[in-house]
Amino acid sequence: MGTFNTRLREIMQEMGITQRALAVRLNIGEAALSKYLNEDRQPRIELLANMATALNTTTDYLLGHDDNREFDYRGVKRLLARNAANLTKEEKMELIDVLFKE
Repeated sequence: MGTFNTRLREIMQEMGITQRALAVRLNIGEAALSKYLNEDRQPRIELLANMATALNTTTDYLLGHDDNREFDYRGVKRLLARNAANLTKEEKMELIDVLFKE
């Protein structure tokens, strides 16, 4: 098995998330998720990002580009601070909306 589906299965098992529950969280069918788990299909970037979010990890971890499973909030904070001047007012408002949602 490849890195992606191995890591996906491991996280699901550690978190106690069933295939059905993850499929519901991702708003996809169980059959589609099964194809990703069995390496019959690769997820599009949007779905990959949603998988990482649902499993509280990063896309880099799922893809095997990083062995750090935890999301680095401090790194994101530094990245935003360095690039805040480049964001439009609309982008800043969208970011604030995302950060304070729920």
